[in-house]
Amino acid sequence: MHPMLNTAIKAARRGAAVINRGSFDLDLLKVSKKQHNDFVTEIDQAAEQAIIDVLKSAYPDHAFLAEESGASANLHNQQKIENDNVWIIDPLDGTTNFIHGFPQYCVSIALQQRGQITQAVVYDPTRNDLFTASKGAGAYLNEKRIRVGKRDKLADALIGTGFPFRGNDEESKKVLEQYIDMFRIMTCNCAGLRRPGAAALDLAYVAAGRLDGFFEKGLKPWDIAAGALLISEAGGIIGNFKGDGEYLHHGEVIAGSPKVFAQTVALLSPFAGTAVLG
Repeated sequence: MHPMLNTAIKAARRGAAVINRGSFDLDLLKVSKKQHNDFVTEIDQAAEQAIIDVLKSAYPDHAFLAEESGASANLHNQQKIENDNVWIIDPLDGTTNFIHGFPQYCVSIALQQRGQITQAVVYDPTRNDLFTASKGAGAYLNEKRIRVGKRDKLADALIGTGFPFRGNDEESKKVLEQYIDMFRIMTCNCAGLRRPGAAALDLAYVAAGRLDGFFEKGLKPWDIAAGALLISEAGGIIGNFKGDGEYLHHGEVIAGSPKVFAQTVALLSPFAGTAVLG
C-alpha cells in the first residue's frame, strides 16, 4: 500500500473517531446554518482539524482544500488547484444525516498531485467500511478488490442522486423544477432512484457495485475527488453531464459502469451547464 494512502487512512480514522464521539450526544451538538438546508456542526470542524493535523504532520509542505476551512494559505488567490500536492477533504459528508441520527455519512480524503487525483479514502464510520484507491493500483473495500456493477442496461440499474437546494427564492424554485424534470426522466428509465444524502459515499457505492450509477449537480471538489478515483480504479467512468472529463470544479457529475454512464449522459446531456444552486 502506498505510504500516502496509509497516511490518508490514518487521518480518516482520526476524523471518524471525532465523529463517533459526537454521535453519542447529538442533542448537545451546536448546529449552525451556512444557508438553507446546509448545516455545519462543531463535529465537522473538529473532525476536519484532526484530519489536517495528521496529514500536516506527515507532509508539512502539502496544501489543503477542505470544506470547512477552505483553502490553505498556499492555495489562496488561485482559481484552480495548481500546487503539486493538495489534499482535498470533506470531514463529514452527510452532515444533515448525521445531526438527525441517520447513519449515512462519511469522511472523504483525496490527494491531488499535479492536477491528478492519485490517492483516495472514503470511510463510513457507521459500518466500518473503508474504501481506498491508489491511481493505477485498483479500488478496494476493506482490502478486497471492488469493481463497478455488471448491469449494462439503464432500465435494470439502481441509480443514486442528490437534491442540492440552498434557498427559497425564485431562482431556487427554477432549479427545483429542473431537478424534477431530471428526476422524472431518470425514474422512467431506470430500475430505481435513491437519494441517500452523502455524495462521496454514493460514489463509493458506485465503485463497489452497490449502485449502478449516480448523477448530481451543485457539488464541490471535496464531494467528488475521492469517489472519482474509486470509480475509475473500479472500472467505471465519471464525467460531467456532457460526458467530458471536466467535472471536479464544475459541480456536475455522472458516474457509473461504462454502459450505464453512456446511457445516463444521453438522457441528461440537455441539462449540462444549466444553473443550479450549490
